[in-house]
Amino acid sequence: MPPIGERLRQARLDRGMTVRGLARVVDTSASLISQIETGKSNPSVSTLYAITAALGISVEDIFNEPEAGAPRPAPAPVVTNGDLTGNSATAQGLRMLAQRRRVGPVVPAGEREVLHLDSGVTWELLGQLPDTHVDFLRITYAPGGSSSGAGVLMRHSGTEWGHVLSGQLTLTLGFDTHVLDPGDSVSFDCSTPHSYANHGVEPAVGIWFVAERFS
Repeated sequence: MPPIGERLRQARLDRGMTVRGLARVVDTSASLISQIETGKSNPSVSTLYAITAALGISVEDIFNEPEAGAPRPAPAPVVTNGDLTGNSATAQGLRMLAQRRRVGPVVPAGEREVLHLDSGVTWELLGQLPDTHVDFLRITYAPGGSSSGAGVLMRHSGTEWGHVLSGQLTLTLGFDTHVLDPGDSVSFDCSTPHSYANHGVEPAVGIWFVAERFS
């Protein structure tokens, strides 16, 4: 798996941002940004979305190995903290998948790209077709795992579909809470504040599709 922190640090440097500057935009501490960049901590799902949005990159950029001689991206404008919770948070945060080197049609089980996040969450990329802007993921929440260690609700552009294979997952969607058991499915507009958590004693595993929406 590519080093998350190293990729995020390089993207920050490419854009001329300091650790403190990025922390202010993401609304987190500079020490956490530093720990993520040095590999001492992993970001939560919501923090990863916020960081990638602030840097103007996508989640796929974290998975992909940069090609030799490939030009570095031009500096991206710094978004405001308000933008991070709006349309840019996941659209920016998941756009990495559109440029994957392994686009199928078959992704063998042993060759999946895997991303381990904070708070007991693991993403596995099951496949991606270029220019479709649809992310195909197998997501695992360990017991006690959640999309945000602080219980923060996230929102972003696009539509999300999920199907629980095993375990039990609790979805907070707006003001409502839903307990998803094996066989249950969910779909909603991602601009609605939401979060996931596994309050059970076994891993919760599901298949997720996230379709980006562009204005």
